Amino acid sequence: MADATPTGPTTSGGIVELRVHGVSGAGADQVLDRPFVHQVAGDRSGGFYRPRPGYPDSTGTDGVTLEAYRWSDLPSGTAVRTLSLVFLLPFMLCNVALWMRPANTVSQRGFMALCRVLALTLTMLYVLSIVGVALDLIAWRCMDTPSCLAGRNWLSWLGGRPAGLRLGVLALVPVAAIGLVWWLGARPGHSFDAFRTPSTPTSKHRLSAVGQWDGEPLVGRLRSVHVAVAFATLSASLLAARASQHRSWVMVILLTATGAVLLACLVLVSVVPSIDRTDPSPRVDGVFRGLRTIACGLTMLVIVHVVISPAPWPQGGALPGYGAIVAWLFVSQTVLVVALAALVIWRRGGGQSRSPIRALGAPVFMTISAGLAVAFSAELVYRVADLLDREGTTADGLETSPPLAYKWAIFGFFLAVVTALLVAGLVTRLTRRGRRRAARAIVAADFPDAPPRAAARLRRVEQAVARARFTERLEPLSVVYAGLAALGLATSVLGLLQLLPGDVAQRYIGVPEGMVNFLIGSGSYVIAAILLGLVVGGIFAYRTAQFRRYVGVLWDLGTFWPRAAHPFAPPCYAERAVPELAKRITYLVEQGQCVLLAGHSHGSVLLAATVLQLPTRITERVALLTYGSPLGRLYSRLFPAYADEPALREIGERIGWRWINLWRDTDPIGGWIFASHRPGEAETLTGPSATVDRRLTDPQDVVPAPSDSVPPPILGHWPCESQEAFGEAVRDLTARLLPARPARD
Repeated sequence: MADATPTGPTTSGGIVELRVHGVSGAGADQVLDRPFVHQVAGDRSGGFYRPRPGYPDSTGTDGVTLEAYRWSDLPSGTAVRTLSLVFLLPFMLCNVALWMRPANTVSQRGFMALCRVLALTLTMLYVLSIVGVALDLIAWRCMDTPSCLAGRNWLSWLGGRPAGLRLGVLALVPVAAIGLVWWLGARPGHSFDAFRTPSTPTSKHRLSAVGQWDGEPLVGRLRSVHVAVAFATLSASLLAARASQHRSWVMVILLTATGAVLLACLVLVSVVPSIDRTDPSPRVDGVFRGLRTIACGLTMLVIVHVVISPAPWPQGGALPGYGAIVAWLFVSQTVLVVALAALVIWRRGGGQSRSPIRALGAPVFMTISAGLAVAFSAELVYRVADLLDREGTTADGLETSPPLAYKWAIFGFFLAVVTALLVAGLVTRLTRRGRRRAARAIVAADFPDAPPRAAARLRRVEQAVARARFTERLEPLSVVYAGLAALGLATSVLGLLQLLPGDVAQRYIGVPEGMVNFLIGSGSYVIAAILLGLVVGGIFAYRTAQFRRYVGVLWDLGTFWPRAAHPFAPPCYAERAVPELAKRITYLVEQGQCVLLAGHSHGSVLLAATVLQLPTRITERVALLTYGSPLGRLYSRLFPAYADEPALREIGERIGWRWINLWRDTDPIGGWIFASHRPGEAETLTGPSATVDRRLTDPQDVVPAPSDSVPPPILGHWPCESQEAFGEAVRDLTARLLPARPARD
């Protein structure tokens, strides 16, 4: 280490103020509010920085030593990694859903089994979308249609070839797609090898497990299972097409083997407890790798069989069996989501009914995940079909029309999005008066002596407070959208009955068929716009710190949790950040210093998990300052089994209640932890937890200061290190950390 430290915390110089930023991705100089900094530990992805000695103002409040931990490059350090988060978004949401279970779920094993089986269906859907493009649309339909091949030299070289050869050659495309996600899923784990430090748990609360146990053995086993399922899905698609016209003993053997692989994958993720072992086991890991190897070899045999089989193939239409496989997968996802919702509603725990998302967070996020995966897959197949059907105005041509299940999926997704937007607009309208009334009371209490000329400024502050209070309204809206998305998935069963959306709507509802087809086309463009928006958002979130402050909330929240459901989700940066913070804090304390932890936004979540992992001898010399923290407002609702009130109270107890939380009414993300302390509201909370929260007036005034020409800005979720209230909190916690001094005569 490059920093020298005193022998004991006898003065304020014996205290290190360690700041951890939030989702803003700010540089170390911005976090420390000092222009000249240098790195004292870590690397470019995650490192510790201090002001350069010898420059003016190189220390903090009352001379404390300043230090910053910069972790913003861990979840999204490069444009490629950020864009990968966009395309892996369904996998990420699926993985987050596993950590959102209620505290009193009737069966933890059953809950995990349902989540992991749903994760398997997402991998199958990913493979089926590539199969739909490469095998169904291109190899089967386009290459068998002269008008589709005309002018396309990149396809015509296989035109007129036997169907088996076309399918065998184009099957290499989904094989490559499986290899891509396999590589992406395995690559990030190597970056965190040096930070896997499994240790004896120091807390009974589950939040302490984040970053403490070695998740790579579990991720490796899940990866093997998902790769096996992916190859088995490809094999099943090829065998279903071949079995429509030809059956032999070889076909029976291959079908049986494929079914056995799929069944083994289901059993391994839902029944076998060995998958959750945190220690590497050559015997257990060998079973999972062996299943993956068998699935890979089986797919190669299926491709060879399809190519060399002399039996004739059916002519025209869609790839035999493909549409039915897709529809049954959608139906299976619907059944699994309903079962998951029934499980958590049955035993959601006392007191959780006051927050819908607290009871239904897992099924809601899982439904959103499945809905996005279905929409993205349908859009891929639909766009390619539209591209191939160049003579038509839509993708409804007979030669290249997508499977009915995808059409129903796009139709259902579009209706769910439009309905959710209408409900959101209605809720916004209906709640505006109440939110404005509450905001007006808050602003009136904060600025009772505001002059008449500040009326316009007061209205803007009221609007900021009212917008910030809309965060709580997002919970029921997400439940409504998830319900609509699940209903849209369920309509895919109509594809099994060969019913067209337009025919059904016109026959039973009276909506013209042309309008339904127009809505399906519009839904396809809506999905394309969402995808484009995510890509643009990912790029700007990497390049623009202000934009990343809002978009980055999703990425950093999703990648904070270890990969325990879907191995192809983006890697968990907490596997490095939390043990790295714990190691640094332990080092500083063992060098004789006290440590004041200051975490903004998501940085406070990292510090909460870190404090729960520190031994008592370390936490006795630690204090905590959080600001803009989502721990109480979001995490306790989204993850009730991991960030509930008992876990937050244990954090306070571990550090001797040397904890101050600063929050603003204009902040749409952060909030109070235990008590709001709003003016005019009676607080019933007593004890040390009642002293944690401190409400900040935002803005500091509504009229310009005598030395300024504009009023102070509305900060909302922005950090507050430069405010006097932050300095006062630092002084308060510093005084609590210092040993008692003898009284003077």
